Amino acid sequence: MVNAMTVDVEDYFQVSAFDHVVDRDAWPGMESRVVANTERLLQLFDEFDVRGTFFVLGWVAERHPSLVRRIVAQGHELASHGYGHRLVYSQTPDEFRNDVRRAKRLLEDAGGVEVRGYRAPSFSVTSRSLWALDVLLEEQYRYDASIFPIRHDRYGIPDAPRWPHTIERPAGRVYEVPGSTVRLGGTNLPVAGGGYFRVLPYAWTRFGISRVNRLERQPVVFYLHPWEIDPDQPRLQAGVLSRFRHYRNLHQTENRLRRLMRDFQFAPLASVLPGCAA
Repeated sequence: MVNAMTVDVEDYFQVSAFDHVVDRDAWPGMESRVVANTERLLQLFDEFDVRGTFFVLGWVAERHPSLVRRIVAQGHELASHGYGHRLVYSQTPDEFRNDVRRAKRLLEDAGGVEVRGYRAPSFSVTSRSLWALDVLLEEQYRYDASIFPIRHDRYGIPDAPRWPHTIERPAGRVYEVPGSTVRLGGTNLPVAGGGYFRVLPYAWTRFGISRVNRLERQPVVFYLHPWEIDPDQPRLQAGVLSRFRHYRNLHQTENRLRRLMRDFQFAPLASVLPGCAA
């Protein structure tokens, strides 16, 4: 079973947990580490002959187009993380349209390839922002990877389908790629990566991916961020829960990622799921 490797390319100070700590007007003056961290991931993937899907923030692509070109040149799929890393449900439909349109244009200009996929910041396509799927279709995106079928304080649609599927919307049909989960005791539990990969023991990730692959015969969609392999990043003064989620076990992520790539096979979303390439 080949699973999907995905990366949300954003800098450490752009995460949703720090929205009230670092004003967007201050972003240009922050120490940027996204290029070095993404290049480190590219080296690791090359070492293990892994190709993935990189959901790149338009703000990053605008300032570092050579990074986008390198991602494409090394055989990875290029996709969109929007432009300004704003939660979808905090925007109006017009604001969201401008955000995803701007990001798509920047990415396609820099990478020289069509951008088919989108993943919302913090999986923020929820039951109150499903209108975003219509906007994505109208802006010529082919698939979305923003719905997480779990309960969370910031995101999630707990009763959403667990497997990739087509959603009928007024604007047409969009292919949805949900965050991966294991179902135990009638509850969906996340095994998809990110903070769950860092905070929980590696044995949980290995168990979850193995269970989904072997018992349910489905691929897992794994995700991480470049800043998650950077234990030396500056510390920001956020709330206790946000600091825990962001900084916990950063020093272990690279070694865990190496174990993951030894234990399982990975490829880009468009290679693993035909609906993403349609």
